[in-house]
Amino acid sequence: MDRFKPYRDQLATLEQAGRKRRLLIPGGKDFSSNDYLGLSDNGYLKEIAQTAIANGIAHGSGGSRLLGGNHPEHETLEAFAASHYGAEASLFFGSGFAANTALFATLPQTGDLVLYDALVHASVHDGMKLGRAVFNPFLHNDCNAVEQAIRTWRAEGGSGTIWIAVESLYSMDGDRAPLADLAKIADAHAAMLVIDEAHAVGVFGERGTGLAGAIGRQDNVIALRTCGKALGGEGGILTMPKILREFFINRARPFIFSTAPSPLTAHLAQQAILYVADNPSLQAGLAGHIALARDCFSGLSLGDHQDSQIFPIILGEDRVAVEVAARLQGQGFDVRAIRPPTVPAGTARLRISLTLNVTQDDIRDLSAALHEALALADAA
Repeated sequence: MDRFKPYRDQLATLEQAGRKRRLLIPGGKDFSSNDYLGLSDNGYLKEIAQTAIANGIAHGSGGSRLLGGNHPEHETLEAFAASHYGAEASLFFGSGFAANTALFATLPQTGDLVLYDALVHASVHDGMKLGRAVFNPFLHNDCNAVEQAIRTWRAEGGSGTIWIAVESLYSMDGDRAPLADLAKIADAHAAMLVIDEAHAVGVFGERGTGLAGAIGRQDNVIALRTCGKALGGEGGILTMPKILREFFINRARPFIFSTAPSPLTAHLAQQAILYVADNPSLQAGLAGHIALARDCFSGLSLGDHQDSQIFPIILGEDRVAVEVAARLQGQGFDVRAIRPPTVPAGTARLRISLTLNVTQDDIRDLSAALHEALALADAA
C-alpha cells in the first residue's frame, strides 16, 4: 500500500496544471516582496534592535500572554498603536494571518452575518470557517451588493450583528475599497466594518497610518495593520474598542493558546511605525516609483489597478504566467507568477510589487524586459 499516493497524485495534478508551488530563495532585483519601504534590512532599525538586546530586551517571550509571556514591550506597543491609529485599544498578534483568523473565529457570534468581499485574504476565510456566524461573499467592491444582502437578510428574519469585511488595498489587484461608502452602509445598519490595512499601512495615509483615515477611528470599525510588509518586521496589530480587546483576551483561542510574539519584535514594530511617521520621504519615494511604473506599464492588462505599489500584469493562462516570470527571473528580476486558487481561474498574472529596494532605472529595465518577454510569449 502506498500511503503517500493521495499526496503524490495531488502534487502531480498541480504540476500538470502549472500550479505547483516551490520555495525560492529571493534573487535579483526585488519586484516580488511586500517590503514596500525597504525597512526589512534598514540600518537604523538594526541599530535599534542591537541596542534593545544590549539593554536586556528578551528575544523570546517565554509563553502565552496569559501565562508569563506578557512583557512591557507588548503593553507599550499596544498603548502606542491605539493612540497612533486613533482607537480605544489594540492587541498584538504574531502575524496578520493569526490576527485575522482570530478575529473572524471569535467576534461574530451565533445569529450574526459576515459579508465579505470576494477578494479578501485567505486568513479571513479560515477564521470564518472556525466561527459561529453565517458568512456570504459579495462581488468585489460592490456596495450595492452589500446593501442588498443586508436588506435581504433582515427581511428574512436576521436579527444579529452584521460584519462587513474588506481590504483597504487589495493584495493581488492593487485596487482600493470604497471605504467611505462602506462606512455609510455600516452606520446605516448598525454594522461592524472590518478593514484589513495590510498593504496600505506605511505606504498611504497621514504619517503612514493607512487608507482608513477618520473611518478607522469609529467605534464600529476594527482595523488590522500588519508589521511584516511596509513596516519591515513581523506581527499584526488589531485596533478596536476596549470591550472587544477584553473579549479577545478571554475568548480568542489563537491568542490564548499561542506563545506570545517576541518582546523584541514588539519593540521593533513600535520603532518602525515611528520611523515611517517621521520620514515622509519614504512615502514620497515610493509614490515616485508608482508614477513611473504606470507610464512604463501602460498598455498592459492591469485589471482595475489604481495608484498603488501593486501592479497585476494579467496574462490569463497559468503556464504563460510561469514562463514569463521564469524568463524575467533569468534576467535578474525577482518577479513571481500568481495562479489560482490565489486568484480567480483565468486570471493568472505577474504580481509586480514596487519597493524602495529598487531604483527607477531598475523599473525601466524591468519594463523593457517585460515587454520583450510578453512579445516572445505571444509569438510562441
